[in-house]
Amino acid sequence: MKMIIISGSRNPEGQTAKAMHSICDGLEAGGALTETFFLPQMSVERCRQCEDNGWGICISKGECIIRDDLAMLVGKIKEADAAVFATPVYFGDLSESLRAFLDRIRRTARNAEGQAGIKNKPVLGLCVAGGGGGGSFTCTASLEKILATCGFDTADIIPCRRQNLLRKTAVLRETGIWFADHVQALASSV
Repeated sequence: MKMIIISGSRNPEGQTAKAMHSICDGLEAGGALTETFFLPQMSVERCRQCEDNGWGICISKGECIIRDDLAMLVGKIKEADAAVFATPVYFGDLSESLRAFLDRIRRTARNAEGQAGIKNKPVLGLCVAGGGGGGSFTCTASLEKILATCGFDTADIIPCRRQNLLRKTAVLRETGIWFADHVQALASSV
């Protein structure tokens, strides 16, 4: 079983990465092979709203005209059995890199070809608030909405705060184990 982890965090040693590592430990304990990508280290532009009507070939062909790392990452998501999206919380919302990435996916997923391999793909979300720890709940709502618009099947979205992360690592690991079991059960029921 393959799982892809997409992180909107710049810091591979920060709070979001620590939470992600706990989930990955659980996924791997549950039998999954994981591959992680940090979006700020990649080339993913924001949507250009190509034509006067605000759309482009995303709506007609299910792909994006911009040639960057998006197509490769979407291919990885489509090949995987499930995905995890992790983001630090900025201003009560997703990181700019994860927002740009998901904004473009939701546009391509408006087309049947763009939905192939994404629609109903099981996903898990993780929103980690640093600093004062606020905004994780509004971020989870925002992430849930955009994942649904993309067509993913969101199994869970977990809010974390810098202040409770140490205590939550065991829960995150158990969530990873549960998610691996959930994805295996979905695959065996098909």
